[in-house]
Amino acid sequence: MPSPAVALAADTTSGSHLDLTGKEALTHFPLLGPSTNPAQGKVHLKQCDLLKLSRKQKRLCRREPGLAETLRDAIRLGIMECQYQFRNERWNCSLEGRTSLLKRGFKETAFLYAVSSAALTHSLARACSAGRMERCTCDDSPDLENRKAWQWGVCGDNLKYSTKFLKNFLGQKKIGKDLQAKVDIHNTNVGIKAVKNGLKTTCKCHGVSGSCAVRTCWKQLSPFHETGKLLKLRYDDAIKVFSATNDAVGHSELVGPQKHGHSSKNPTSPRPTDLVYVEDSPSFCRPSKYSLGTAGRTCSREANCDSMCCGRGYNTQSRMVTFSCHCQVQWCCYVECQQCMQEEVVYSCKQ
Repeated sequence: MPSPAVALAADTTSGSHLDLTGKEALTHFPLLGPSTNPAQGKVHLKQCDLLKLSRKQKRLCRREPGLAETLRDAIRLGIMECQYQFRNERWNCSLEGRTSLLKRGFKETAFLYAVSSAALTHSLARACSAGRMERCTCDDSPDLENRKAWQWGVCGDNLKYSTKFLKNFLGQKKIGKDLQAKVDIHNTNVGIKAVKNGLKTTCKCHGVSGSCAVRTCWKQLSPFHETGKLLKLRYDDAIKVFSATNDAVGHSELVGPQKHGHSSKNPTSPRPTDLVYVEDSPSFCRPSKYSLGTAGRTCSREANCDSMCCGRGYNTQSRMVTFSCHCQVQWCCYVECQQCMQEEVVYSCKQ
């Protein structure tokens, strides 16, 4: 089965608005084509036809109204979170160079695989609970009173269905001794586990005067920003690995650096929650096939200008900015503010 790929691109002239163009690969999910008009009939079939999918994936997509749009939501969620987490780094998760980056085994590649699978897992679970998918609904865990929750208008996020569907949708082809394929699958699973880590049980009381004579509980996902923050910590502590044969089981597995007290005959395997990579990253200082470099990037003089500008120095520019000030609540229902101006100093990396 061919390895699926997901595409996304941003309209860099329109602020934070993201448009999918199908020109840049993000990771191993379906390639998205141009958006369709939701008003058209059988829109999900048309959307599925625009996705670059394997035969099995296209069949699953056509059977599940809402899946194509959920894929789009997941891509937007993943790229915005990635760009937020790396906003102060030399590599800022820009779209430029992403296709080349994904063919390598850098730490950044590891994060892209993880945040993408996490975003899709999260989006599928939320789509189920929101009623946007026909073949799934609220969380159906037997340990929760889901029927009662539904009666009270509460619907738990269905992570169980999301995870099961995602593994079936992506599939896991036989990878043999392909080190990079092992690494990519490992990092994909790290993203899924990060979403599971944020699953919590929420309860609501319905008794008289707020007492808990009647209580409804359901499962709820944490905000995706918390998942992104966790994956960024995993990125910071990512482990460089290589492939070694495990004589006990007779096949190769990922192993990392030796830890103190471990013999060379017993290499240390990364934990299921560790992001892993196989080659050192480039500096991302200058334009390359992986990024646009850091020239012109804004930075904080106290926090990261020296690092981001790679020793080239930075420019200082003053500008006047307008902001709301001296705000007061007026009767009955509005806030009245004055417009104030202040000088702002901006630092940007030199060429």
